[in-house]
Amino acid sequence: MKVLFGIILALHSYILPVHYEVSLAGNFGEPRPHHFHGGIDIRTSGVEGKPIYTIGDGYVSRVSVGLYGFGNAVYVHHPDGRTSVYCHLKSFSSRIKRAVRHWQHLHQSYRGDMFFAPTDLPVAQGDFIALSGNTGHSMAPHLHLEIHDSKTWNMLDPLEFLGQYVSDNTAPVAHGLMAYPQNGSGSFCGSGKQQNFAFAAQSLAHKFTAWGQVGFGIWANDYMENSYNHYGVRSTQLMMDGKLIFESNVDEIPMEKTRMADAWGDYAHFLRSNVWYMKSFIEPGVSLPVLKSGKKSGIVDFTEERDYHFTYVLTDFFGNSAKYSFVVMGKKEKIEGKLSVQPMKTLFWNRPNYFVQNGASLLTRSGALSKNLTMKPRFLVGKSSFFSDAYQFYPVSFPLFSWAKLGIKVKKEVKNPEKLYVTSLDKSNRFFPSRYEEGWVYCRIRDLGLTYTLAYDDLPPSIVPVAYTNWTQTRKIKLTLHDKGGSGIKSVKAFLDGRFILLEPLGKSAVLQCDLGESPVPRTGQVRTLRVVAVDNCGNENVFETKLKY
Repeated sequence: MKVLFGIILALHSYILPVHYEVSLAGNFGEPRPHHFHGGIDIRTSGVEGKPIYTIGDGYVSRVSVGLYGFGNAVYVHHPDGRTSVYCHLKSFSSRIKRAVRHWQHLHQSYRGDMFFAPTDLPVAQGDFIALSGNTGHSMAPHLHLEIHDSKTWNMLDPLEFLGQYVSDNTAPVAHGLMAYPQNGSGSFCGSGKQQNFAFAAQSLAHKFTAWGQVGFGIWANDYMENSYNHYGVRSTQLMMDGKLIFESNVDEIPMEKTRMADAWGDYAHFLRSNVWYMKSFIEPGVSLPVLKSGKKSGIVDFTEERDYHFTYVLTDFFGNSAKYSFVVMGKKEKIEGKLSVQPMKTLFWNRPNYFVQNGASLLTRSGALSKNLTMKPRFLVGKSSFFSDAYQFYPVSFPLFSWAKLGIKVKKEVKNPEKLYVTSLDKSNRFFPSRYEEGWVYCRIRDLGLTYTLAYDDLPPSIVPVAYTNWTQTRKIKLTLHDKGGSGIKSVKAFLDGRFILLEPLGKSAVLQCDLGESPVPRTGQVRTLRVVAVDNCGNENVFETKLKY
């Protein structure tokens, strides 16, 4: 009988959220850009509309619509101190939908975070709560299921509670080894640069050489039978000469540390190859509780001219395990000189940093980086279409663990400086909520590698009716919005004879629709006044009015 990680499954009383055999498209803890995958993805046969049921007793404590990339999501608080979250839903049960509609009309907003008391929407295990869908940041129809500790909001592996319903007899597979000679203190195969090698077999025949301090990383995936998907590896152990020097066990991840996926994983290599190498050492600013190592944080110090024997042990949630080994010969080698530190351009991981140069300022918090970083700032003299110079602090994407404060000096006089905002030249229509103050515009950023500049928006958004001649016949109002100034749409509200009616996205299209049959306005056959108000992120407003018979 295979040994399972964590709590014994038999002690849990949760059931599946679907009434069919489960196949996973994603598992818990997979590294993703800027976060870990916080749950499991349950396939829905490539279609929407599968019934979704509560995995346990409790009450609906929260519903989010159009937020966090979840699309439509239902949160169920359970009496055992956990909360299950069901995401990318197409629609809600009638009871939940009524509560959502009440909130939306009360707050005159389609998007929102809605919280409920224990007596508002109680549910029993197996109650129908929604239909599966493809809303939010979902690339295909599926159910994303998360389980959190209700008090700490730490993400828990749903397989700890539902693993008995999933079949897996396939061990993880390693694809590559990465060596990381430490700057100025290590050499691997005669070089101070990081190097990767393919695992053509479970034992690498090539004998490597090293001297000084070197870290290692591994590219590995878990697999399941009857699936083409690959998954994150639950447990990784690195042994040296039979002794454990590094271990990861991805069972529980604090939400506030999920961005550390970029630092445990080799984010720079991922940008180039779309492949995650996970480091088997811990950088000083990384405090993920799923990682453990000895005093040297997993870094190996090659100080003896002998063979060092290494073994990786990869294990999935179900106990399927595989071993991969390699040998490194300690050999005195020339170690490349340490790169000189430039204090004025260095961000230190363990203290706040303040950088000011050429009309830009940057303030980072202590703990925003995994290690010290020497910036390579680049300043582009302002173009005629922008209102400042452009600034980049690092040549490629470099995400931070927490928000940094960016300031940009205004170089072009404008009619209303409150309409200035920070944008990114790397991504079209990228708006950063900004604040003007004494000739500077300030915002929060989380990536040092984007190119930032100022833009100006004093143009109201446009409101374009879609199939206007059919509105009376179909009783469905359809329109699209476009923000000509570039800051993006902040809100849109529609009113019929002064009463709020709800506009919601039509699938993943740019069309907004109101089904008048579901609105609080009764049909009388009279001519009504429709008023739509759209506001962009710089506060510019446009009003569209028309008459229709309803």
